[in-house]
Amino acid sequence: MAFDFSSPDFYEPGAFEKETGRIFDICNGCRLCYNLCPSFEFLFERIDKLDGEVHKLERSDTKKVVDLCYDCKLCYPKCPYTPPHNYMLDFPRLMLRGKAIEAKKSGVSFRDSLLSRTDFLGGISTKVAPLVNWTLESRPIRLLMEKTIGIHRDRNLPKYAGETFSSWYKRHSKDAASVKASEAAPKVVLFHTCSVNYNDTDTGKAAIQVLERNGVTIAVPRQKCCGMPYLDGGDIDTARKNAQFNVSMLINYVKNGYDVVSPGPSCSYLIKQEYPMLLKSQDATLIASHTFDMMEYLAKLNKEGRLSKDFTKPQGEITYHLPCHLKAQNIGYKSRDVMELVPGTKVDVVAKCSGHDGTWSLKKEYFPLSLEVGKPLFEKFSDGTAAASDCPLAQLQIEKGSGKKPRHPVQILRDAYGLDSNPKM
Repeated sequence: MAFDFSSPDFYEPGAFEKETGRIFDICNGCRLCYNLCPSFEFLFERIDKLDGEVHKLERSDTKKVVDLCYDCKLCYPKCPYTPPHNYMLDFPRLMLRGKAIEAKKSGVSFRDSLLSRTDFLGGISTKVAPLVNWTLESRPIRLLMEKTIGIHRDRNLPKYAGETFSSWYKRHSKDAASVKASEAAPKVVLFHTCSVNYNDTDTGKAAIQVLERNGVTIAVPRQKCCGMPYLDGGDIDTARKNAQFNVSMLINYVKNGYDVVSPGPSCSYLIKQEYPMLLKSQDATLIASHTFDMMEYLAKLNKEGRLSKDFTKPQGEITYHLPCHLKAQNIGYKSRDVMELVPGTKVDVVAKCSGHDGTWSLKKEYFPLSLEVGKPLFEKFSDGTAAASDCPLAQLQIEKGSGKKPRHPVQILRDAYGLDSNPKM
C-alpha cells in the first residue's frame, strides 16, 4: 500500500518518486484542484512548462510541491479518485510521506521540532505568561526570532494564559461535584486541544458551560497534543507516540459509553481520520467512530431533542468562517445550524481557506504567501457583523488580515444562554 507506514518501501525515495509520478499524472489529467492551494498551482504550471510531460519533473520540483502543501486536506474530499477508487489517490498523505522521508533523511529541523512541542512550550510559558507575552510583542526579539528560528517577524502569535485549562477544570470539577448527574445523561470526554489548554482557555470553559447546561456528564482525562504539529514536520514516530498515549487515555471511557468531543477541528479530524491509520488498532478505530467536533456534537444533541433552547440573548448577524479541517470531515454546516437555533441570530457562512494551516504560515518564507491565500476570506470580515470560526489558527489569521478577532461558536452559544464569560470557577 502506498501509505502504509510499516511498509519497508514507505521511506524509500525511489518508491516515493514512482508513486508521485503516478499520482501527479492522474492529477494533471483531472486538475479539479487547480485553484485549491499553492502546491497544485506550482505543479500544474511546472508540468505545462514541460509540455505536459510529467515524467520530466525533477526531484526539486516534487520537493517544492511538498513544501508548499500546508495540509488543509481540502483536495481529499474534492478528489474523485480517493479510496476505494482503484487509483487510491490520497494527495495529503502523499505530501506527508514526502515530509517524512525528508525528516528521516536529514532529521526534523530545529524549527519544526520546536514548533511541534506545544505541550513543552505551553507548560513553561503559562507559568511565566506575562513575560512570554511581552516577549512575543517585542520587535527586537521578534526580529531575532526570525533570524534564528525562522518565525516571521509579523506573524501574530497566540498569547499564553496565566493558568492552563486543565488546572482550571480541576478546580471547577471539584466545585461542581455536588451536582449529581443523571444515569441517562449523555457522557463525553473533552479533548480540549493545546490551544485551549495553554492559550484560549475561555473556549474550553465555554464548552464546559454549554455541555453542563445541557446535562452532559463530562470527563477531562490526561492528554497530550493530538500530534498534528509533528506531522507538519514529518515526525511520524512522535505523532504515533502521542496518538497511542491519547488512545490509552480515552479507550476505557469510550467502552463505557462516552463520546469524545473536541473544540478544535484539526484535533477532531486527526482522531477521526488519522489515528486509525497511524496506529492500525481496534481501539483507535473505535475511538474514531465515537469522536465529534464540538458543534457537531451539539447538533447531535439537538437532533435527539436533548439540546436546551433556553436562550436569553440574541446574537445578531454573524460572519462565520468554516475551517478547512471541518470541511474535510464532511459534516456539513453544524456550527451555523446550531448558532441559528438562537432567536434573533443570522449566520453568513464563508467557506474559504484562511491560509494559516498549522505551522506553515509561521515560517518566514511562507507567511506572505499565507496572507495571499487568505485575502479572499479577510475581505468578508470588513463589515460590522460579529466574527466566528472554530479554528484557533484561522482566528489568528483573520485577525491579522482583517483586524477582527473571531470567537469560537461555542462561546457565542454560551453568551446566548446568558452564562458568564471566562468564569474563574
